[in-house]
Amino acid sequence: MADFQVIVGDDDGTTYSFEVDGQDANRFIGRSIGETVDGDAVDLPGYEIEITGGSDRAGRPMHGEIDGAETKAILSTGGVGFDPTVDGERKRVTVRGAEVSEETRQINAKVATRGEESIEELLGEDGDEE
Repeated sequence: MADFQVIVGDDDGTTYSFEVDGQDANRFIGRSIGETVDGDAVDLPGYEIEITGGSDRAGRPMHGEIDGAETKAILSTGGVGFDPTVDGERKRVTVRGAEVSEETRQINAKVATRGEESIEELLGEDGDEE
């Protein structure tokens, strides 16, 4: 069964880290970058979170333009997985597709729809704030 670390970013720049496993992890399997997931999966009832990216167990980033969940070597001029140091630099990088799978270890997300309570209220005063 899949275990994920879900990093949720808020509009004010605050990030929250959640460990997700079991049935809650299954809510993410098969979803792709840009899709939303019910906030109950990360103990945020009333919220919806949007998947913005992630990485697999080897650290390969998810790439929004690659269909499916498999890895693929692409020739990149910059962006996800590669930051060129000079103009015109290209590099072959291995990235994972945009779909969340059993191989995914970290999911990056942002708050898409807010609930009635604040995140701090739902997590308690200490929360898992980073």
